[in-house]
Amino acid sequence: MSIAERRIILDDGIRLSAVLERPNPERRPLVIFLHGFTSSKDRPHNIASCEAMREAGCATLRVDLYGHGESGGAFRKHTLHKWISNTLAVIDEVRGLDFVSSVWLSGHSQGGLTAALVAGMAPDLVRGLILRAPAFMIPRCAREGDMLGTRFDPLRIPDSVPVIKGLTLDSGYVRVAQTIHVEEAVERFPGPVLLLHGDADDVVPLADSVEAARRYRDCRLEVIPGETHHFDRCPERMRTIIREWLREKL
Repeated sequence: MSIAERRIILDDGIRLSAVLERPNPERRPLVIFLHGFTSSKDRPHNIASCEAMREAGCATLRVDLYGHGESGGAFRKHTLHKWISNTLAVIDEVRGLDFVSSVWLSGHSQGGLTAALVAGMAPDLVRGLILRAPAFMIPRCAREGDMLGTRFDPLRIPDSVPVIKGLTLDSGYVRVAQTIHVEEAVERFPGPVLLLHGDADDVVPLADSVEAARRYRDCRLEVIPGETHHFDRCPERMRTIIREWLREKL
């Protein structure tokens, strides 16, 4: 039975809702988990991945980022810069906890992209990465003028960009994404990386994870046959991979 508590973390006045869970009060590594685009900390596949991390002996902190879940901010105004700022604020918060021996980052989809970017910015603060179907293609798509099937002139970005589920993004999301180069962040991070990707993912290209695995200095890529973007077909396989890899690294 893990110890669980809800927390509010502030980032420049924005309230971030989080759930901290740990197997017991002893000192141990902590994994910060970042959800994906239009998702939240409480989706079943996100909870399942964190359960596997705790089975390996880590504490976990699932966070709702700007404009998502129970956290502050409007969805349409969120950007990768805001998510990066949120994540750095969370890292600062957990580094002050007396039971935390090291900080790891994990993320799914856009959260995986964010985790990779932050790790490249702060390799001295992040011990390792667990990335599930990281959406490394977002900056490339923004520069090409194609966001989730919505086409636009990348040099004349509209004020509002429709995406999925009737949602829209302000132009700031695209403008920020256009400036980001994932390769630089990947090549700056020296720590261990676990990359998981389903070969039935029709949202994020598997090829991007293959290329990232080639660029990372210490990376294991696990391709799960038949698995989708949301890891809903083979959840036990996902859990086993995460648990065994973490036990090996710890």
